[in-house]
Amino acid sequence: MQKRWMILLLAAAMLIGCAGKQGGSESVIPTQKIEGSSLYVRKVEDLPDDFIMGMDASSVIAEEQSGVKYYNFAGEEQDVFKTLAENGITHIRVRVWNHPYDKDGHGYGGGNNDVEKAIQIGERATKYGMQLIVDFHYSDFWADPGKQMVPLAWKDMDVRTKADALYAFTRDALMQMKDAGVAVGMVQLGNETNGALCGEKNFENIARLMNAGGKAVREVCPDALIAIHLANPERAGAYDGFAKKLEAFEVDYDVLASSYYPYWHGTLENLANVLNGIAETYGKKVMVMETSYAYTGVDTDFSGNTISDESANIIKDYPFTVQGQANHVRNVIDTVAHVKNGIGVVYWEGTWITVGTKDWETNHEKWETYGSGWASSYGGSYDPDDAGKYYGGCAVDNQAMFGPDGNPLESLKVWNLVRYGNEVEPRADAIADTVLAFDLKGKIELPETVDAVLTSNETVAVPVAWNVTDAEIDAMYKGGVKTYEIVGTAEGLPARAIVSMINFNFLQNFGFEDGVLDPWKTEDRGGADQLYVEEKITDSLNGTYHMHFWSAAKDSVNFSLYQEVTGLSAGTYSFTISIMGGDAGDTEIYCYALVDGVEVGRTPMQITSYGNWDTQTVHGIEVKDGQTVTVGISVKCSGAGSGAWGKIDDGLLNSEA
Repeated sequence: MQKRWMILLLAAAMLIGCAGKQGGSESVIPTQKIEGSSLYVRKVEDLPDDFIMGMDASSVIAEEQSGVKYYNFAGEEQDVFKTLAENGITHIRVRVWNHPYDKDGHGYGGGNNDVEKAIQIGERATKYGMQLIVDFHYSDFWADPGKQMVPLAWKDMDVRTKADALYAFTRDALMQMKDAGVAVGMVQLGNETNGALCGEKNFENIARLMNAGGKAVREVCPDALIAIHLANPERAGAYDGFAKKLEAFEVDYDVLASSYYPYWHGTLENLANVLNGIAETYGKKVMVMETSYAYTGVDTDFSGNTISDESANIIKDYPFTVQGQANHVRNVIDTVAHVKNGIGVVYWEGTWITVGTKDWETNHEKWETYGSGWASSYGGSYDPDDAGKYYGGCAVDNQAMFGPDGNPLESLKVWNLVRYGNEVEPRADAIADTVLAFDLKGKIELPETVDAVLTSNETVAVPVAWNVTDAEIDAMYKGGVKTYEIVGTAEGLPARAIVSMINFNFLQNFGFEDGVLDPWKTEDRGGADQLYVEEKITDSLNGTYHMHFWSAAKDSVNFSLYQEVTGLSAGTYSFTISIMGGDAGDTEIYCYALVDGVEVGRTPMQITSYGNWDTQTVHGIEVKDGQTVTVGISVKCSGAGSGAWGKIDDGLLNSEA
């Protein structure tokens, strides 16, 4: 009997050390609505009481070592973890690198997040009633879909030895956290492990490593959830394919977690479909492990940001405002809360702010000394191709939930307000950009109204006053093909018109932005697997849509894409179109023009690799009144690798004379 009680006490001690409320903790997470906020928040209906409201705060210690101070909403300096808890955060996420230091002990940066720092963060989170999500990267520095580098101490190990080392590292780290009284609620076996982990790309080896880590978690923290973390939910079928392999290799895990950055990762509707599919097919819990949104387009630490006002080819679902940031968070929570087995949302690095606003030199010294930038120059000894070239400050300070002065933004309260709603009177929050195009031979007429985005994320038309003179308008006519920015004011907010002076395009739906093919037509000569209009901003030359083609069989990519135009005035015209792609093998690609069915010109084109667009023009298309002009692109690829593929965009039929 005495032995049985000893076993029960030992088990209870282990559980207390890894999940649940710890001794000495004082939960300050509110159980009622935070009143008096100016933030507009629609209530998320049927939100579970135990829904995870998470915040990655991995860089806090490096920030504080660099002199950053954090404040509460009363303007008082306060432990940032208490402020997070007071505003509804229930879980703190922290990344863990094996040994983020060079041979001389200089930190690689990004918070220098080793096990010791994870414990310090975990102790502070636990103190205020929050649980820790431990994000083991199983690398000495950043791991993501682009790189999964093995820790230097493990680089010469075979996979069996590496699995033993990974098990021991995971178990030891969690035991240290348990001994420190840290409440561990979840453990990640790798970070964004789309196709690799810890230097391994063979899935059998990846599964072996994951199960080694999972074994350690089950032994030390049996109540903690085990998560597998992926990125890029916009890639059709990728998550299901990964989950199928996890099942086949009997990987022990509880949660399939996704990154979701709306700039690149598709729609919330697609995210819901992907997560629902995993939950329904494999019975796993699902969540968003990383998300964020910019509250401003302005950089504050002199080191440039991943997302800014100048960012191209991104989706901007909300204004870059505090309210826009809150609307994003609210809608991601709403999406995950209403998918099957949806358990939570974690915001990425909401506390990672500038370490100073004086100058780059002052900040650089802090980034190098304390690791408070995304990478220090010392990181190049481990990762020469990335950190070794692009080291610097925080690239996401404009996506934090604290300002550069350390004061919390009003958007931080969204984590509490989504449970209750706070539908204050909507007001104009930002003015959407107005995008215009005018023919050099036409008339410039600026709109009298623009779209104001309200705090409720609705849009309404409001009057606008443009700040432009007649002389400036005249210069736009004389400046040739060029893009201009005209500023104005609407509802007391800055307005902007992006005006492109162009040669008039006589093609309809020229960039496929109608979301359909018509009036373009295709002649499929090879029986291609895929010929359709695709919505994907990162694969488009301009806009959101483009023409997509792919086919696996040899010589099956063989088609023409064309449009017929009637009613042109007599004159000389040119036709321009763009293409990019890959795995093409031998090709015969050209753009062409027909007049009344007779070819009058063609120009060779090529496809080489992703993102390398080839833009070519057929000049000197002579047209008489009443003639029909047909312009198009002919694509023939023998195919190589996994099948020829490509994208076609922006067909232009312009007058030359």
